[in-house]
Amino acid sequence: MTTADDILITGVGVVSPIGIGRSEFWASLVAGQSGIRDLNALANTAYEVRFGGEVDGFEPKKYVKPRKSLKVMCREVQMGFSAAALAVDDASLDSSALDPDRLGVVYGTEMLYCGLDSLADVFRDSQTGGEFQHELFGELAQAKMYPLWMLRFLPNMTACHVGIAYDGRGPNNTIVDGDASSLIALSECVGIMRRGMADVMIAGGVGNRLSPTLMAYRGELTLSRRVDDPAGACRPFAADRDGVVNGEGSAAFILETRSHAEARGAKPLAQICGYGNTFEDRQHGRKPTGDGVRSSMQVALSSAGIDIKQIDHVNAHGMSSIDEDRAEAQAIRDICGDVPVTAPKSLFGNLGAGGGAVELAASVLALSEGQTPFTLNYQSPDPDCPINVIAGAAKPVEKSHAMALSQSIGGQTSAIVISAEN
Repeated sequence: MTTADDILITGVGVVSPIGIGRSEFWASLVAGQSGIRDLNALANTAYEVRFGGEVDGFEPKKYVKPRKSLKVMCREVQMGFSAAALAVDDASLDSSALDPDRLGVVYGTEMLYCGLDSLADVFRDSQTGGEFQHELFGELAQAKMYPLWMLRFLPNMTACHVGIAYDGRGPNNTIVDGDASSLIALSECVGIMRRGMADVMIAGGVGNRLSPTLMAYRGELTLSRRVDDPAGACRPFAADRDGVVNGEGSAAFILETRSHAEARGAKPLAQICGYGNTFEDRQHGRKPTGDGVRSSMQVALSSAGIDIKQIDHVNAHGMSSIDEDRAEAQAIRDICGDVPVTAPKSLFGNLGAGGGAVELAASVLALSEGQTPFTLNYQSPDPDCPINVIAGAAKPVEKSHAMALSQSIGGQTSAIVISAEN
């Protein structure tokens, strides 16, 4: 059954380690082409782990308009804006023909750590005899740092720049909930549209776990040590997984009500049928139980009004982490049984707040193209992860729906159910 209030995805934009744009991204997915490699920026550093999923060949000038905005955008904001521009083009959306008060933007993002290059000169000049002098930093920072430095790194800047560029005067918001941010942002857009507050929303997420500043803050304890095999390092649900692989990236979607999409002759890629946002207490170092994952899947299925038998595949969070993978896999088994599972992080790593959106793009395209991408590096099943992982080759899509999952280490969990549009 379809209604005028159905929420459709009519455009997808991706900036990822395995491709920029829908076509490049999809080709790498179905071919199992990894985007994880040695990072030149870390080649001469003291970090033990110097590989990850970096977006290669990214030229923001191709997408960011007006170009002068680049001065107040850090790399993450540039990627997030570019994903939105790609999604707008993919949907053939003419924002000038829209009611600006009915166009909104919601993005999932995270704390954006400044690059070392923006502080290096000031720190260097604030030393006397090799010792850092705080009083000198206070004087020099004002004189040597870019006056609008702070604006480049505020988490809400991606949604703001996108709203300004496309004259979206409707709801504009930013969700900062760790790795779950992207899917929560999409569910917020669905809620806005179902409440009748917008006809079109630009929804997305962006994240970066490759910043040396962030890596210094978070440390390397949870990371894979497969320095001799970067492309084989991210192994979600495999028995020989040894840790997370970091990455960066963004994806954005054009969401429209069915009536709006049909009125302008847009061809939908998928429908968002339901979602579930729940929480599991992970404070004080508690290991994950999977309870949040279970409840988010149950709520999403109930919201969509479907049975698990209609799900073609589960797009798992699949961190390649020992404890998180085990808890998630057992939750998936409890709710979904033997439904096939794919874990796209195996190709590009953990993209932080951008991961959920990029991974959802994989499922949207899977339903549209009729193939579900496989999980890379899955040769040794883990008995503690009793799920049906798609491995070796893409699987033909056999059912109408898919479910994508995201979780944050803080305990936020999110699930979204989408369906094919033929």
